[in-house]
Amino acid sequence: MKTLLPSLLAVLLTACAATPQKPAVDKNSLYQRLGGMPAIETVVDASIRHIHGDLRINIFFENTDIPDLRRLLVEQICAAAGGPCTYTGRSMEEAHSGMNLTDKDFDIFVEDLIAAMNEVQVPAPLQQELLALFGPMRPQVVGQ
Repeated sequence: MKTLLPSLLAVLLTACAATPQKPAVDKNSLYQRLGGMPAIETVVDASIRHIHGDLRINIFFENTDIPDLRRLLVEQICAAAGGPCTYTGRSMEEAHSGMNLTDKDFDIFVEDLIAAMNEVQVPAPLQQELLALFGPMRPQVVGQ
């Protein structure tokens, strides 16, 4: 029994160390300041409503699996804002390949996102931080 206990303890400790852990979320992260997952889901839901109702760009989403789009947008915002999520979707280039989106299309999407954030009362400084995370994606989306 005396030799079995240290071996068993070593196996258990190794198993615990190998178990993936959720990354710690910085309490000052944008994710936390936005309000965590519930707030991100609220923003995404409002954004999808605005995009769906926007005749200027909703055609780009007519063959889209909306529940999957929602899941991916939540993951993407959560991860980019410093939350515990991992984005599992395709690269932006891959996801938008063949769509030939223009700068105007991208700007309309951003307008809809801002309208959604205003609707759910995300403070302007947090909106700017969130938009700053996604602005650099423009070249990965436009012209693909």
